[in-house]
Amino acid sequence: MKRTIIIFVVAAMVLLTLILWALNLHLSGNIQEILMLAGAIIIVGFAVYIGLVRVKSLKRKEPLEDELSKKVMTKTSSLSYYFSLYLWLFIMYISDRTTMHTHTLIGAGILGMAIIFFLSWLGIKIYLIKHG
Repeated sequence: MKRTIIIFVVAAMVLLTLILWALNLHLSGNIQEILMLAGAIIIVGFAVYIGLVRVKSLKRKEPLEDELSKKVMTKTSSLSYYFSLYLWLFIMYISDRTTMHTHTLIGAGILGMAIIFFLSWLGIKIYLIKHG
């Protein structure tokens, strides 16, 4: 139960931080800002979805993690790890060829890792359900 509450607390904190960031900054609406906001909202939505699935399982008195969910998370984590390595290699490659600040590249890399994890989870979940 504690882990489920923590998911919602962290999602709320990220959402609050995004709102404060948007209010304090004069957003110009360029593609970089839109992509950062969209990526963060996708990740918060994913966290809320995972939290709601866990709440449903708790209400039905089911275990939070069964064999299928453990298998999905194991495959997802290993797949996203390898894709994330290639993402960081790509970021290292373009870091010399771009005028972006280092902290912006690092932030984009971290957000990219989260998006890669989400897409890996989605693909593994669809593939495992379809091909059992």
